[in-house]
Amino acid sequence: MHPLSPHFETFAGFAKPAVDFVSGRGYRYCAAKGCGGFVCCFFEGVFALIKEREKEGAMRKREKRAEREGLLFLLPWLIGFACFSLYPILMSAYYSLTDFSAVKAPVFVGMRNYTSLFHDKLFWKSIQNTLYYTALFVPVSISLSLLLALLLKPLRIGKGFFRSVFFLPSIFPAVASTMVWIIILDPLSGYLNRFLKLFGIPGVNWLGDPKAAIPALVLMSSWGIGATIVILLAAMGDIPAELYEAASLDGAGMWRQFCYVTIPGIAHVLLYQIVLSIINATQYFTQVYILCSAQSGNLSSGAEAGRGNSLLMYPLYLFQNAFSRLKMGTASAMAWILFLAVLLFSVAFTRIGGRFVDEK
Repeated sequence: MHPLSPHFETFAGFAKPAVDFVSGRGYRYCAAKGCGGFVCCFFEGVFALIKEREKEGAMRKREKRAEREGLLFLLPWLIGFACFSLYPILMSAYYSLTDFSAVKAPVFVGMRNYTSLFHDKLFWKSIQNTLYYTALFVPVSISLSLLLALLLKPLRIGKGFFRSVFFLPSIFPAVASTMVWIIILDPLSGYLNRFLKLFGIPGVNWLGDPKAAIPALVLMSSWGIGATIVILLAAMGDIPAELYEAASLDGAGMWRQFCYVTIPGIAHVLLYQIVLSIINATQYFTQVYILCSAQSGNLSSGAEAGRGNSLLMYPLYLFQNAFSRLKMGTASAMAWILFLAVLLFSVAFTRIGGRFVDEK
């Protein structure tokens, strides 16, 4: 026997409890082997804990490295956002408190731009027209999109074709589509009035009559609802077919299935589309500018936006203040009023609508 064999056996007797402690049997061996086994188990546990902490530290380093790499990829976008979006936004907030135009330096005037707007009749006229347009456009566009999505949903053949056909107008350039609509809405030779005369309905001066101007804008805007149709159609496709089968077995007809299966199934998407439509309606500018320019000439010269300013939308009046009257401070104040109004309304509508959707 080797002279050191007893020492090896003694060490093995202390080491075995440490190994078994890690495997879940440590307390039994600690009790059996006494104080020496307890010390060995303690140090083995400490070493295992240190190794675990080292592994966690390495994982954290890798995670931090991944975060830094992600921020590095975002850096070009962040620089562009800071230079071309954040800086103009902050400067517009400053200009809204100044008397500023393109021909003189800004002079701080406090809240005077905001108070003067509340005494401006055209300011309130633009708000009235914008609210009227929004109140018509949002229900019409959402209802029409929902109806067309429902008609496309059961199709087995040709669904992709019709989906593309409905979506295509939404990607047309706004200028080109507006010029087409000017021809369609012409009071003398327009295709819409020709169509109405086939049914004995007299022609309408769509853009010249103050009562028909906003409905004409709603008709034009309905041309571009293809994106909403596609989104609602995709949301309907995510509703499990078993729900419709169960509703049918319970005796529910098409209308009840629509009310109690389809609407709850697409409620979140529908709420999002309503909020998005409201935001887009309050920013309606390009088409109105082209229509008014075709009717009244250059709007930068201060011409009326339609007869009696019936087409004077809020963004259009903001544009006139900035580039016709050179009141950059007033235009900046209008921009911030619009931003805050839309923000507050969107948050309130989303929270109220979100509670209703969650209940569904």
